[in-house]
Amino acid sequence: MSEEMSSVRIGPAEEDQLPALAALLGVLFEQEAEFRPDRQRQLAGLRAIHERPALGTVLVAREGAEVVGMVVVLHTVSTALGAPAAILEDLVVSPGRRGRGIGSALVRAAVAHAREQGCARITLLTDADNRDAARLYARHGFRGSPMVPMRLRLE
Repeated sequence: MSEEMSSVRIGPAEEDQLPALAALLGVLFEQEAEFRPDRQRQLAGLRAIHERPALGTVLVAREGAEVVGMVVVLHTVSTALGAPAAILEDLVVSPGRRGRGIGSALVRAAVAHAREQGCARITLLTDADNRDAARLYARHGFRGSPMVPMRLRLE
């Protein structure tokens, strides 16, 4: 671990960290093409995951008491693999803390968590034009897929 990373700790989110995490999601959704920040919705989503661990886990990167990054690992099942699978969502690092290895540490923590849960695969989506994110994920072994994401909003 680098000198800069030695003070960063990653672990499951605590209830009192959820407002800070919702603010971080606002930073993420400002830069994503498909979403817009809505603090109340982001807080509701984080609470849903936090209150129902079977849905997934929110991992937090902290420097001391300050939240500096996060990633969400959602749990599902792959019928193709006949095994648990995971979806990596919402990786974000505070803008002032980027370039210090925190994003890589969060990816490693998410992958380790998925492995601990017995997952056979972890999948993620990133904006097509977000080259920095694509490079980060590629460094950790993620590869493009011939599958095409499609969405249908139900609200």
